Amino acid sequence: MSYLWRQMYLVMSYDEQINAINEVNEALTAYVKNIENVSRKISFADFFLDKMLIVQAIRRGLPFKIFTQIKSFTPFTDSDWAEYLDLSSKTLQRYRDDKDFYFKPIHTEKIFELAEVTNFGIEAFGSSEKFYRWLNTPSFALKGLNPRELLKDSYGKEMVMAELNRIEHGIFA
Repeated sequence: MSYLWRQMYLVMSYDEQINAINEVNEALTAYVKNIENVSRKISFADFFLDKMLIVQAIRRGLPFKIFTQIKSFTPFTDSDWAEYLDLSSKTLQRYRDDKDFYFKPIHTEKIFELAEVTNFGIEAFGSSEKFYRWLNTPSFALKGLNPRELLKDSYGKEMVMAELNRIEHGIFA
């Protein structure tokens, strides 16, 4: 992650972080209404509790506009996203330029996985700054790897989520 971007992310005020999450909540509510007849406002946390809704959203694909909002509150750069999605940075730029672009289900699933990790990580650590530091620190419980290294595949993501769950419940390795 570039030094400049990391500094920008870490100095995001609490209000800016809340605003970014609220924007995602609003966009997600509008998006979900098109998938399922949901009349209530849905939060990001609620979305991740409804596995059937996630499956439906994955199958439909995610609009680039919502991806941009999700990306705004995660600690990942454009090059990180390109790596996680197994796409080139140029391809992501082309997608951004297409106003009507929807990600394929395979990419939508990965975006949701990384958003879920970010949401849970911020919840577990109480701040995005502490979560970011943890993501980039070798973990004894994860065989000395940085948690962010494991986010490239689903099994690694599950290991990171399990470790976050242990941290949230005060169980340290």
